[in-house]
Amino acid sequence: MAMAPDDGTLDAETAAAALLWWTATGVGFTLNERPTDHFAAPAPSIEGRPDRPLAVPAAPPALVRPPLARLEPPALAGASAPTAAAELAASAQDLSSLRAALERFEGCALKRTATQLVFSDGVPGSRVMFVGEGPGGDEDRIGRPFVGRAGQLLDRMLSAIGLDRSRVYIANVVPWRPPGNRTPTPEETQACLPFIKRQIDLADPEILVCLGALSAQTLLGVKSGITRARGSWFSYQREDERPIRALAMLHPAYLLRQPSQKRAAWADMRALAAALAGAPRPQ
Repeated sequence: MAMAPDDGTLDAETAAAALLWWTATGVGFTLNERPTDHFAAPAPSIEGRPDRPLAVPAAPPALVRPPLARLEPPALAGASAPTAAAELAASAQDLSSLRAALERFEGCALKRTATQLVFSDGVPGSRVMFVGEGPGGDEDRIGRPFVGRAGQLLDRMLSAIGLDRSRVYIANVVPWRPPGNRTPTPEETQACLPFIKRQIDLADPEILVCLGALSAQTLLGVKSGITRARGSWFSYQREDERPIRALAMLHPAYLLRQPSQKRAAWADMRALAAALAGAPRPQ
């Protein structure tokens, strides 16, 4: 990597690397055109005798502001976030109206820090639906799930068993990017849970694949770690009580960090292919 000049400016390569690093840590806004060195700023002068404490005048009564009233988001008036989410999700009769309901929902703090909603990719009504954990930086910028390095690996995994995005449907438990790509909190997950459950119902897959620990824990009630749960089949209960076969798998992002686990992921993909080949979808 090129070294920065002595005058403090950055060459293009170093500036691009710095920008990517700040973006990955969740910094999305700038306050000034140039950074401010607060250490180099002169210390404030104190007038008067050094042995006399500085008097701090009290604020005039007219300048003391009363505490601001807490404003309730429109979607949460008179209800908790999960309750409001459940009402909005249940009112959606198709995926387009569900997406519109999510756009109106104000009960998840992630919406205020994300660039945009990341709803889905692929084709609704496909036999297989993949559900990941939450969008990353590339997904937040583009607006589709699994488009970064993890998504490219998922594409290769699908291709290995004769599938592609035109034959599957893809979503996430949480549709907004957590700052710095951190794991969504339980509060954030519960606030969004009614929407992903309704999305599964409306997409109507034959097989549900949960990618990663958070997806398996949230949708399948898995208590053990994903490395123990992966490759196991579960029964996911739809809202209308019809069961769906569900498979827990390692998240592609985890495979990028632990390439030795790709053998296990390949075994799971073969199990998925066998399930699709052995049980054609009823008409």
